[in-house]
Amino acid sequence: MKNFLIGGVPEHFNLPWYIALRDKKFNEQGINLRWRDYPGGTGQMCRALREKEIDMAVILTEGMVRDIINGNESKIIQVFVKSPLLWGIHVAANSDYKTVSDLKGTEAAISRYGSGSHLMAFVNAENLEWNLKNDLNFKVIKDLDGALEGLPKGNGDYFMWEKFMTKPHVDNGTFRLIGESPSPWPSFVIAVRNDVLENEAESVKSILETINSVTENFNTLPSIDEMIAKRYGQKIEDVREWLSLTEWSNRQLTSEELENIQQKLLELDLIEDKIQENNILQNF
Repeated sequence: MKNFLIGGVPEHFNLPWYIALRDKKFNEQGINLRWRDYPGGTGQMCRALREKEIDMAVILTEGMVRDIINGNESKIIQVFVKSPLLWGIHVAANSDYKTVSDLKGTEAAISRYGSGSHLMAFVNAENLEWNLKNDLNFKVIKDLDGALEGLPKGNGDYFMWEKFMTKPHVDNGTFRLIGESPSPWPSFVIAVRNDVLENEAESVKSILETINSVTENFNTLPSIDEMIAKRYGQKIEDVREWLSLTEWSNRQLTSEELENIQQKLLELDLIEDKIQENNILQNF
C-alpha cells in the first residue's frame, strides 16, 4: 500500500475527495491516501508543498503557477475544476462601504501574501482601472475565520473569498456582499511535488483516474445538493446554483490558459519572468 498525503481547502469543491475516501476508492488501487485541511488556502498549501508536509495539493491555479515560478519544486498535473472561481467581494455588515468603487485605496484583508485572496485583489483592481501601487493595501488575516473576526472591528476593509462558501456569513448578517469577480482562468488544479512525480508516477496516475471517476457524475449524484447543504451550512437553493455553475475536469491546463495566467501575473508585477511550460506542467 502506497502512502500519500494530499491537502486542500475544507470547501464543497473538495467533496469528491471526501466521497472517494469514504468509499475507499483509493484503497482499491493499493493507495493509502490521507486528506489534510488547509483553511488558510493557497499560500498555506504552497508552503506545505515546499516543506514536504504534503505530497499533493488541490489548489488555486494562479497561486500554484506563481509559486512554481518562484521556486516551488512541484508541477501541475491536471485541472480539477475548469469553471472560474466566483470571488465575492465582502465588507463588514456594519461598514459604510456600499459599492466596490468605495473600496479604492482601502485595505484588502488577505489570507497570506501569494494567496488567491491576494492575487485576485490585484485582478479586481486592474479590472476597475485602479492604480495598483497606490490604490491597493493589504492586511493579513490568515483565513475566513480571521476575516469574520477582523472586518467588523475594522481589521481590513474588504475580503475576497469564494462567494458560495461565504454566503452563510452574508445571510447571518456578519458580511455584506457588494460585488463579484470571477477568476479569468480555471479555478482549481492538482499539483504534486517533483520528487513524488519522479518516484511514484504510476500511483499518481491511479489517484487521478480514481478522482476523475468520481467527478465525472458528481453533479448528478442522488441527493448531492442536500449533502452539500448540510455539510457546509448552505441553503439548498445556493447549492443548486453552485452545482449549475461548477464544471469538473480531467484534462491539463492548455498552453493558452497557462500563457494567459503567466502574462497576467507578469503585468501585475507578481512574477519577474515567465518560465517554460514544461517547468510548470507535467502530463500523464
